[in-house]
Amino acid sequence: MRRVRVIVSGRVQGVFFRTACARAAQQRGVAGWIRNRDDGFVEAVFEGSPAAVDDLVAWCRSGPSGASVTGLESFEESPVGERGFRIVG
Repeated sequence: MRRVRVIVSGRVQGVFFRTACARAAQQRGVAGWIRNRDDGFVEAVFEGSPAAVDDLVAWCRSGPSGASVTGLESFEESPVGERGFRIVG
């Protein structure tokens, strides 16, 4: 089990980034959450198999078609047993 927090910058709000990411996470069996931040970034936590989490982090580097990702920071965290994937905030 692996847990990664990502912070995505660029044009990532108002382009269905959260919805598309939630769908991508569910397709890969990844648990966690995603939210818009007040600073214009998107923050997400992914927890699941290392390969599935890596794949979802890679997906975030481009996002959905309307997004324009200019940066992505990722941070390893200790798994906490997330269940399901949700959009928060």
